[in-house]
Amino acid sequence: MHYFIRVCLEVPIHGVSEPFLWGVWVSLSEKNFDHYVETYDSPNTNDCYFGWLVNYLPYYPNTYALKAQVHPREGNTRPYIELEDTDHPVAVDFRQGISIERAQAIAEQITHR
Repeated sequence: MHYFIRVCLEVPIHGVSEPFLWGVWVSLSEKNFDHYVETYDSPNTNDCYFGWLVNYLPYYPNTYALKAQVHPREGNTRPYIELEDTDHPVAVDFRQGISIERAQAIAEQITHR
């Protein structure tokens, strides 16, 4: 059996306060999924779950099965993820941020699919 939750991948944009936001899915172990569900209404924001990104994001080479840490948030807000520190382009963008021009190019590619 597989266990998935919807999360946010937030890529900083240089000079902009709001990140480029991807709504993505991650798979969790059964134990972590059960804990996430049990604490959904009152999450401990110090919790952290290992997960696998299970999306193919446009604009980037194969993003399926990148390692991530899932962090719950209060207020029925979707958890956010931190990607493992690798040389994959989306992980680099996650760590270093992207220019406004790159954010626009990604957005244009997504909307033209």
